[in-house]
Amino acid sequence: MDKLNFAMKTTKSRSQVAVLMATYHGSRFLLEQLDSIVAQSLTDWTIWASDDSEDDTTWNVLKQYQERIGGALLHLQKGPQKGFAANFLSLVCQSNIEADYFAYCDQDDVWEVDKLKRAIRWLAEIPENVPALYCSRTRLVDEQNNEIGLSPLFSKPPRFANALVQNIGGGNTMVFNQAARSLLMQAGAELPLVAHDWWTYIVVTGCGGQVHCDPKPSLRYRQHPLNLIGRNDSSFARMTRLKMLWKGHLLVSNDKHFAALERVKKLITPENLYIINELSSARTMRLARRLKAFRRTGIHRQTSLGNLGLFAAALFNKI
Repeated sequence: MDKLNFAMKTTKSRSQVAVLMATYHGSRFLLEQLDSIVAQSLTDWTIWASDDSEDDTTWNVLKQYQERIGGALLHLQKGPQKGFAANFLSLVCQSNIEADYFAYCDQDDVWEVDKLKRAIRWLAEIPENVPALYCSRTRLVDEQNNEIGLSPLFSKPPRFANALVQNIGGGNTMVFNQAARSLLMQAGAELPLVAHDWWTYIVVTGCGGQVHCDPKPSLRYRQHPLNLIGRNDSSFARMTRLKMLWKGHLLVSNDKHFAALERVKKLITPENLYIINELSSARTMRLARRLKAFRRTGIHRQTSLGNLGLFAAALFNKI
């Protein structure tokens, strides 16, 4: 796209999609990601990049790209330097970022050309007052962008009872509407959460929103040694998750999520408030009553192995 066409795109003060990009020492693959956003078949977007890097290498790449496409299309700011989740939430909760839809964006992927168009095709069908979240599978690629597989295809529907114990949507695929963004803003940016995408799945389902997991991959998810969170379908990844369950990772995560959900408690559905209360109470119960209480909540993961690990965690009171 030439400079004239970019200029024509900047006449509107509000874009259809705000692309929220959090960067951290990401100069190596950043240009390819930015190019894939520019190449989107849906052209009404703006990029808001927040850089947490400790040096100027990534910032300089962003600055040069901004000079190419214009400051109205690529907005730059320094991040809070409190981790990737805080960086993304700082963008979500920034009131001057206005759009109809919002898309999380990592620094090292390659978006399929119809990523935004497919997401918004589904989101546009949901009433504006209903929080809605789109996510999808990913095409796994190596450092040279060669395909090496696909992310898992989950069969159980997305719901709060699953969200409390598992994130099934990668943040790099997530696009959500203004109603979902309003929930995130109400909860606030200053939350000590594990991950922004897991929190987004939790708060949208918890408050009665809709989630769609597209079985068709929307991006090429690059796997490399510096991934903060990589593929989750390998034997190593599964064993890592089981070890984390055993060490009480889910217990700590739920403490943080329950505290954060207090900020939107009035918007949580009665059914999901029941799950929260039962799960919280179960932690103080003796074994037999605790297992019955966990069963009443309906909490579950997407696979049999995952549910086996979840049962073990409940058995030893690590949820």
